[in-house]
Amino acid sequence: MKQLGLIIVFVLFLVGNGFCQFLEFEKNIKVPGNYLEVISQKSLNNTQLQDYDIKWYFLDLEADNLSTNLKGSVTILVEIGLEGMDKLVIELASNMSVDSIVINSQSRPFTHDEDLLSISLVNPQVRGDLLEFQIYYHGQPSQGVYQAFDSRWGVHVSWTLSEPFSAKNWFPCKQDLKDKADSSRVFITIGDGLMAGSNGLLKNIVPLADNKVRYEWFSSYPIEYYLISYAISDYQDYSFYAHPQETDSILVQNFIYDDPSCLNTFKNDLEETSELIELYSSLYSKYPFSDEKYGHCLVSSGSYMEHQTMSTMKDFVYRIVAHELAHQWFGDQVTCASWQDIWINEGFASYSEYIALENLRSLEDAVAWMKNAHAYALERPLGSVYIPLEESGNVSRIFDYRLSYKKGAAIIHMLRFEMDDDLAFFETLKEFQSTFSDSVASGLDFQEVAETVSGMDLTTFFDQWYFGKGFPSYEINWGQVGDTLQISSRQITSTAETPLFRMPLEFKFDFASGDTIVRVYQDEAVESFKFKVSEYVLNLELDPRTFSLIGPSILNHKNEPDIYFQEGFKLYPNPASDQIILDFYGSVTSRLIRVLSSTGQKVLELDEEDLVLILDINDLPSGIYIIEVYEKNSRWMKKFVKM
Repeated sequence: MKQLGLIIVFVLFLVGNGFCQFLEFEKNIKVPGNYLEVISQKSLNNTQLQDYDIKWYFLDLEADNLSTNLKGSVTILVEIGLEGMDKLVIELASNMSVDSIVINSQSRPFTHDEDLLSISLVNPQVRGDLLEFQIYYHGQPSQGVYQAFDSRWGVHVSWTLSEPFSAKNWFPCKQDLKDKADSSRVFITIGDGLMAGSNGLLKNIVPLADNKVRYEWFSSYPIEYYLISYAISDYQDYSFYAHPQETDSILVQNFIYDDPSCLNTFKNDLEETSELIELYSSLYSKYPFSDEKYGHCLVSSGSYMEHQTMSTMKDFVYRIVAHELAHQWFGDQVTCASWQDIWINEGFASYSEYIALENLRSLEDAVAWMKNAHAYALERPLGSVYIPLEESGNVSRIFDYRLSYKKGAAIIHMLRFEMDDDLAFFETLKEFQSTFSDSVASGLDFQEVAETVSGMDLTTFFDQWYFGKGFPSYEINWGQVGDTLQISSRQITSTAETPLFRMPLEFKFDFASGDTIVRVYQDEAVESFKFKVSEYVLNLELDPRTFSLIGPSILNHKNEPDIYFQEGFKLYPNPASDQIILDFYGSVTSRLIRVLSSTGQKVLELDEEDLVLILDINDLPSGIYIIEVYEKNSRWMKKFVKM
């Protein structure tokens, strides 16, 4: 009945905590409001999008902070990948109006349907040639560009947020994670008195006629389509520098509202960015965009977004600043190879919140963060960090806070525990950045790097924690006989799809003189462990340092552990009329089982390996019987009554 009791506790935990946690759901999600993108299958499956490689984007747009309207042009340079290609297909939402398309100073015919823009080329193209084309367009994007009035500061602001599929809603692009542009330029023409933030370096502010001004941003680094951005408001520039070791100073440029009280409110929070850049540069690798900058654009509402070199932020909460900065390594320099592997972005950025707290605040703060992460992850008992292909177009599933973010972070912490070597763990992160810099990577790519650096076979770990579903809970029975502490650990998983988590566990023993932590490895559903101790154990704690994602568990202190452990199994019900259950404490192994009458006559004999065995006793006459079990060098006996 203890197994049933554990399940009941687990269900009550979900009912009692899950709904409350949902009400407190944090807004660090890149899905404004209840937005759920529906991908055009025509766009998703169009093979002509693979006929070329994007080299760079040049956005030259006019916009303002009072609406989401925009107009202008986007120039794109591509490398031809298909010999004889006579048509080029690019993505652009159908509600945006295309005025003209120019190639080599000549207008070209085009069609625009189902979010695809098909351009007729002058001549069949030669594989490897470069082709530049310019698209003039205007309109009001249905998604991807947002505008609001920030009542707290009394300003209007507009900004973009394209992840994962909304870039095409506001500029022509190719929404393919594996095709990063080599560089980008973003020119934004706005009203005089406003400022526009974007990617890279601000090289020019050009006065124009009609009280207009153009902000010209240049970036020489590879960039994903969804990381190109702008934000427009009545900003002020508050800049300073970070000073990582063994590198030049890094500009930290912040566009915040032009109100003295706004700067006073956020100044200290902003300045903490410097030490975060210095920390991550030491642990992950040199800041990826050190020749340009890192910074923030303040916006009114919505979510936080790690736009390359200039994150969009609605405030500057410490852990969120840490999270979005970490994305410059995990998400921007190295990007998930597909949305199925969003863990490469969100899991590592989330775990970086823990890293920041652990190194720059306190271990207690970090542990509290991890406990919170575990609480969220436990609300998805059937969930996997890896996203099945059929769900990879669902924005809500991609950015499932409990799985992609919190469980994603938790399993990285468990990998650190599995390695049991911080030097190898952080060297893995550095090697991963070096190997996949300016490119994309999958979860399996990370596994390969981790195995190479650590020398470990991590197949089991990734099969159960990354691709597998759910998590384990435990029923722990423990007690002490003399100088021997005995522990029996039974694992129960939240879903049959992952029936066993083979993993290290830690126990803390509390003594009158202090405490000690021991580490074991459990690779069977039920295992027993023995430890020599020099004094009486007052209490036992499972996972004392919060390394492992473990569901609600039961720890039972046995007053007579010699009986509990040495007898090797439970027998119930007793008395019984039709069947008895033998519940073994050990691991799966061969056992000889005999049923004897009260006079010692053998009435049944069988060999079994199962941990739980049900014996049919319907045909036995009423009376007293003996169960005799032989396992390796052990022999146990119990009596039962047949009614």
